[in-house]
Amino acid sequence: MSNRSWFLAYQGQQQGPYPEAQFREFIAKGTVRADTLVWSEGMTGWQRAGEIPGLMSRMPQPPPVAGAMPAIARDIDGSGLSVDLPLWPFFGWCLLLVIGNVLVIPSPWTATSYYRWIFPRFDVPGRPNLAFEGKVGDIWYVIVLLALTSYAGQINNYVQLIAFVAQAVLSWMLLRWVLGSLSSNGRLLGLEFNGSVWGFIGWQLLMILAMLTIIGWAWVATAWMRWLCRNIGGSRRELAFNGTGLEVLWRTFAMVVGCIFLISIPWVIRWYAQWFVSQLELLERGAYADA
Repeated sequence: MSNRSWFLAYQGQQQGPYPEAQFREFIAKGTVRADTLVWSEGMTGWQRAGEIPGLMSRMPQPPPVAGAMPAIARDIDGSGLSVDLPLWPFFGWCLLLVIGNVLVIPSPWTATSYYRWIFPRFDVPGRPNLAFEGKVGDIWYVIVLLALTSYAGQINNYVQLIAFVAQAVLSWMLLRWVLGSLSSNGRLLGLEFNGSVWGFIGWQLLMILAMLTIIGWAWVATAWMRWLCRNIGGSRRELAFNGTGLEVLWRTFAMVVGCIFLISIPWVIRWYAQWFVSQLELLERGAYADA
């Protein structure tokens, strides 16, 4: 049981995961009591800690202090995200994603399989067992058209301009589908993207124009990411991106330089991806704007 992770419910909200040793400390300190709802992998549902054989310690537990908030409850106020990316499996999936996009036809299968692999590797506070429930047949045509538009520049400039608008619209549709297909503990989260398609097109256009400034694109990319986060709805918490334009700039530059040496590609790609996810944080709605 020492390798298990535990979640608990405090004021109707999930918290965790906590490793077995830390969870036992909560029990010893009286933070987790017999009537506390807990859950761990392998359980069919939430149960009171006192109903789980062998879980509760026999040592006496101190009485709760009236009005006191357990220390673990602070996690719900603002919690960062993280992702566990095994080096070679992650690099292999990235290659498969690129190959599927190049070949066009298999792109819906490679994209869907990639999402199913990577989302369970995210650690999202209050959202145990994150998963992707999307099916290949849901919006296969969107993924195929996205792959096809990448070849538009090889035809002529007019087709490339049309493809630019099409890519923005298709990417907007893909984002809405991915968010709506996320689940926790087998239940859809009900997330949705509320940003308009015109806003998405505008940001993509601004991003292209900013590329002409050589470095200005990093600040535009950061602002775009924050706009995307603000427009994710369906939850009482909002996603915030804490990275700065300067951090995006130098880390992207370092990743590009690292890729030049070929052998370092898997390491720098994983380093960049993990840093990017670490800059995402869940906050109470309005907390980011007030900060």
